[in-house]
Amino acid sequence: MSGTEKCQSCGMPIESGTYCAYCVDAQGNLQSFEERFERMVQWAASREPSLTRDAAEQRTRDYMRTLPAWRDHPKLKM
Repeated sequence: MSGTEKCQSCGMPIESGTYCAYCVDAQGNLQSFEERFERMVQWAASREPSLTRDAAEQRTRDYMRTLPAWRDHPKLKM
């Protein structure tokens, strides 16, 4: 592969597979929605420190709705 695959949980480029190493647990299973959501909120806040928690959460929800792993998750229903 040429690194053109994308993690279906976070969108990060990966060489192969469905999920990147950041989105799976030690057994290779996708982490829970709650864990991924919190980590993605923290990542958004670290990238843009001026974001409020609410704004970081909203951006994360909006982004997660575009990802195959989460787009149909009940906690992302509008």
